Amino acid sequence: MTPIPEPHRANTTLEVDPRDAPESGAEFIRAVCELHGAVLLRYALSLVDRDVHRAEDLVQEAVLRAWRNRMTLNTAPEGLRPWLFTVVRRLVIDAHRARSVRPAEVPPDDAHERPVADATERIVTAQVVADALRDLSPIHREILVHVHYLGRGVNETAELLGIPPGTVKSRTHKAVRVLKERLSARGYRR
Repeated sequence: MTPIPEPHRANTTLEVDPRDAPESGAEFIRAVCELHGAVLLRYALSLVDRDVHRAEDLVQEAVLRAWRNRMTLNTAPEGLRPWLFTVVRRLVIDAHRARSVRPAEVPPDDAHERPVADATERIVTAQVVADALRDLSPIHREILVHVHYLGRGVNETAELLGIPPGTVKSRTHKAVRVLKERLSARGYRR
């Protein structure tokens, strides 16, 4: 197996504080967690009514703040315990104050939610009926429009169309029967 050559590196020298190096940051966090993590978690649990997730978040935030402020703290991870306890306590207090300032959240009452009528079925039905009406003869379609769509009576329809009332009745009956057949053929059943 052939070794992979090292990439060419520019010959530059930068002055870097060793505490800013990524590996020292990881080492710092690891050291803080190993030294204080378990005790800090127990303390946080006692402050948040044994809510493990909130306690872990508090410890994580405290360790993160220790890492961010490691230059100003200027102390080794071993000496951070009192500072970390103070940070956790203040985080709990701040969260409590934030909750008390914000109005209480009220869960939505399902009784106030009204279902919204879905017009989809009505639209589809109207389209199917319109298609089925196109299959009818013009005479049957005209009778159905007058009697069912416009709501006219038999005598009024007969007078408007100039046909006897008995013919209006028989054409209406036949038109409805044919329309039901056409709708049934389209898969519409009612």
